[in-house]
Amino acid sequence: MAQPIVAFLYDFDKTLCTTDMQDYAFIPSLGMTPAEFWAVANGFGRTNRVDGILAYMYTMLREAERKDRPFTRQDLVEKGRGIVLFPGVAEWFGRINAFGAAQGVRVEHYIISSGLREIIEGCAISREFKEIYASEFYYDESGRPVWPKLAVNFTAKTQFVYRINKGVLDISDDKTLNDSMPDDSKRVPFTNMIYVGDGLSDVPCMKMMRSYGGQAIAVYQAGNRPGVEDLLAKGRVDFIFPADYREGTALDVTVKNIVRKMAIDHHLGEENAQQLRSIGGDVLPDQVGLF
Repeated sequence: MAQPIVAFLYDFDKTLCTTDMQDYAFIPSLGMTPAEFWAVANGFGRTNRVDGILAYMYTMLREAERKDRPFTRQDLVEKGRGIVLFPGVAEWFGRINAFGAAQGVRVEHYIISSGLREIIEGCAISREFKEIYASEFYYDESGRPVWPKLAVNFTAKTQFVYRINKGVLDISDDKTLNDSMPDDSKRVPFTNMIYVGDGLSDVPCMKMMRSYGGQAIAVYQAGNRPGVEDLLAKGRVDFIFPADYREGTALDVTVKNIVRKMAIDHHLGEENAQQLRSIGGDVLPDQVGLF
């Protein structure tokens, strides 16, 4: 029998790292402050009625060209080296994987981010993820960006939850994603998912978790604690915690308890199913609910 999977789905900016990923190295390379860059990007989007994610991607290209700065895929990957992670993030994945294995489940980690895949690939933890779903450029033979390959805005994030649920991870495969699939054949049940985010951009995915039996967690820094508390008060998340991933923190302890419960629920469900199969011929359909 296949080992059950527990999937962690993370936002990236201000969830695993301390600020927007472009702020660490890319924006300073333009000779701009983060406030200046985001004012230009957001203003361009509003003026031209452009999706916010496409607006910032275009602004990255335009400003790099204006300032005569290198802009290739490898340049962006290198700029991911400077990302600052929250305390305990670097050790988090191995510890949670080992805990899950001890409970009889396999833990997988995924990124669902409106930031740039290229920058995420340069950070110290990029190899921890089974898949990184994030905005991305398409590059020509010389490595220069020529078109947006993927733009992940806030509502678009939800499609990747379905991909993980069905095991259809290739973003170019829409047909299989939309094919009908019985719930018991889906690779990762929603009830085995834990979404970790930091704010309003994560609400669509958090709402999915709350609706379909998964868990939604919001992490916060001092500056955004009121907004996260509001998410909890409005029933949009199950838990809120400081963004501290070290062993023994409230976040660590609670997540381990969630994984333990998911493992127990799965194993109890398997035992009940086996009992029903073993007496199948003696049980009438309307009696099944009695056991």
